[in-house]
Amino acid sequence: MAIKAHLETLQARHQELESAIAAEMKHPSHDESRVNELKRLKLRIKDQIQSIRTQSVTH
Repeated sequence: MAIKAHLETLQARHQELESAIAAEMKHPSHDESRVNELKRLKLRIKDQIQSIRTQSVTH
């Protein structure tokens, strides 16, 4: 059950980052380094989600 809760937390954080990226991109003078930082975090979380899913399937 703990894995499921962790996965749900990661998925929620992934969605929050997606929203933050979209909000940042709406600004005409958005901070490209901030957008890149958010994208890196989002990708890291996506990798964690995929890793958990892969481990769940193999176990």
